[in-house]
Amino acid sequence: MTTFSLRGNLVDVPARRIVPAQINIVDGRIVDIVELKGGVDGYLLPGFVDAHVHVESSMLLPSEFARLAVTHGTVATVSDPHEIANVLGATGVEFMIANGKQVPFKFFFGVPSCVPATVFETAGARITADQVGTLLDREDVWYLSEVMDFPGVLTGADEVMKKIAHARRLGKPIDGHAPGLRCKDAARYAAAGISTDHECVTLDEALDKLACGMHIQIREGSAAKNFDALHPLLSSHPDRVMFCTDDKHPDGLVAGHINDLCARAVAAGHDLFNVLRAACTNTVAHYQLPVGQLRVGDPADFIVVDDLVGFRVKRTYINGALLAENGETLIESVSTKRLNNFHCDPRRPLDFRTPTKGASAW
Repeated sequence: MTTFSLRGNLVDVPARRIVPAQINIVDGRIVDIVELKGGVDGYLLPGFVDAHVHVESSMLLPSEFARLAVTHGTVATVSDPHEIANVLGATGVEFMIANGKQVPFKFFFGVPSCVPATVFETAGARITADQVGTLLDREDVWYLSEVMDFPGVLTGADEVMKKIAHARRLGKPIDGHAPGLRCKDAARYAAAGISTDHECVTLDEALDKLACGMHIQIREGSAAKNFDALHPLLSSHPDRVMFCTDDKHPDGLVAGHINDLCARAVAAGHDLFNVLRAACTNTVAHYQLPVGQLRVGDPADFIVVDDLVGFRVKRTYINGALLAENGETLIESVSTKRLNNFHCDPRRPLDFRTPTKGASAW
């Protein structure tokens, strides 16, 4: 039996209060929280969760992504393995799940709904509606990933609707991807059972989708950056927004993750507890993830930060295990067999010969 205790200023997000406390952990779970009269340093927070990310964009295996993410206080991700599925199909999805299980980080993978992304795309693989159903039947597959084919939803395309039906049959969330979709079309898209969108680039578009019952993921990644346009939602719809990065390149992940969005949101004047709902709790509630929220009985997934302004992470715990301290990861690299779907014959000099006709124009 592993037992330890930790003291700090506990940030109780649901109760919207901060109280000096000691948390007692036994075998990876919080068994007791004792309020104190003071005399403690640092702040205890639920760990950060990225609500939508393609791990492949970091150019890292999930196990290596985890080693970096924990240094910034991230304890879990809702991950869409679309990119590797586009190359390797269902085998790629299974590879990502298996590799993620080799480290003590909480990856929650979905099934890509659009592989290839469009009929015009040349991809290395295809995932059919039947394959989507088989993968969704797995307990370690949590949701149907972003439904990019929103025209297919609006027209009731058979293959698209079969994939959505599999998720609805199992009661698993369905993620959206509908850039620019507004008004009645947005309402029809949401009515199919699609509950999130991370593609909003304007506040008006986000408000349209919120009015349709959708949840908005405020995206700030290495490519698309929508925080400046959408952060007012933290105050107007604090129960319906989440933070995500979508695509995070390796240099960006080294610099920061969801912790940076918390610092920016607080600097913009948003209420601390609304910010932490987007960073820590709304995603867990929406996807019903087994990620601790600093409550008695929860897995001991939490972080220690210096302050509630810069959110510099001192320590990260997952299931009671210390996995990062003062910017250094404590997760060890793992050996993994790489998959490959790139095949070509050796090139010869003659292959690069380009015949010309007539005199050179140069």
